[in-house]
Amino acid sequence: MEQKVYNAYVAILENELVPALGCTEPIAIAYAAAKAREILGKMPQAIVVNSSGNIIKNVKGVTVPNSDGLVGINVAAILGVVGGNASKELEVLADIVPEHIEQTKKLMEQDFCTCGLVEGVEGLYIWVEAKAGEDTVSVEITGKHTYITKIEKNGEVLFTQPAPDGHENPAADKDLLDVADIITFADTVRLEDVDDVINRQINFNSAIAQEGLAGSWGAQIGKTLLKHYGKEDVQIRARAAAAAGSDARMNGCAMPVVINSGSGNQGMTVSLPVVEYAREWNKSHEELIRALVLSNLIALLQKKYLGSLSAFCGAVCAATGAASGITYLHGGRYEEISKTITNTLANVGGIVCDGAKSSCAAKIASAVDAGILGFIMSTEEGNSFNSGEGLVKDNVERTIESFGRMGREGMRGTDIEILNIMLEK
Repeated sequence: MEQKVYNAYVAILENELVPALGCTEPIAIAYAAAKAREILGKMPQAIVVNSSGNIIKNVKGVTVPNSDGLVGINVAAILGVVGGNASKELEVLADIVPEHIEQTKKLMEQDFCTCGLVEGVEGLYIWVEAKAGEDTVSVEITGKHTYITKIEKNGEVLFTQPAPDGHENPAADKDLLDVADIITFADTVRLEDVDDVINRQINFNSAIAQEGLAGSWGAQIGKTLLKHYGKEDVQIRARAAAAAGSDARMNGCAMPVVINSGSGNQGMTVSLPVVEYAREWNKSHEELIRALVLSNLIALLQKKYLGSLSAFCGAVCAATGAASGITYLHGGRYEEISKTITNTLANVGGIVCDGAKSSCAAKIASAVDAGILGFIMSTEEGNSFNSGEGLVKDNVERTIESFGRMGREGMRGTDIEILNIMLEK
């Protein structure tokens, strides 16, 4: 394949598959708040957090990591102020200690933090203002969870940059992603170019899945699957592993995960089912690495059309990627992988995102189940849904674009209504 494309795919994996501690939306708020205090240079007397509807939707019901079970935008912001380390970005709350949690609880009772909705702004937007005496600092994040677009202090702009357009790192050009090249890349990539990033994903995500199955996190979807459907079937174990990781993560587990498309849930969903199938089929570590390269890039290809946050549940994209990785492990290539993608999207494309919370684990389990069915249809039966059936088009690239358009454009009204319902408007 062209060296430019090869280099882009390596850069995309390095940029996207990074560790994060806790659900990335509250972490983004904590990061902005920690950065505001850092620039202010002292403890604020009050803070203000204004954010887009998609941020509110994804923070409202999820436990903030290292918070002793606390939930909410104000918790994330205050914890970021009192104990956050902005230099650690998505692991901003890694150094939280019990004293920080107690201080956060006290400040919550004092109306220290005011939260509001920024209307008419789509996607990911956060604005945090911190005040102390005569000094005021504001930090704005747009488009990506740690992408600061403006910092002001006492009315003076200290830093500014345009909102991200997907080309901040010219080498990591997602416009170069397509299914055929992704397969070629998975087949030919030098392992030393991807080993570190993929092995980190395997290790981190497997560890939190094990914690999810061992503990009593959230609604315990992973444990429920194994208890009632059995541990013998790899299909169940694949679903349970991804769900268990989400059980833990959505309910405050402080263990880091390696994300995909800015999401820990998607990072676990795209990787853990592939790991389970590789173990079941006694595949080599190299075969697993190559399958995970493919699964991650297939997920990122879909998200290119959707954007970072929308009403379209990202677990569907991740599960489609995982199913593609499983198909690859099975020996499938372009025809079989294309059918797997089409079969999965035609089945569960359009599951709505109503925020980050415990039920994400159940949606993950359902999406992975659909992906496995799509894989079986493709490889065992040679079947695929046909062009003209709903959103399915005459090739896999157009089908992916079709579902992306539906999620990005068609579900805008759905996104607004979900937020209105959640806010009881």
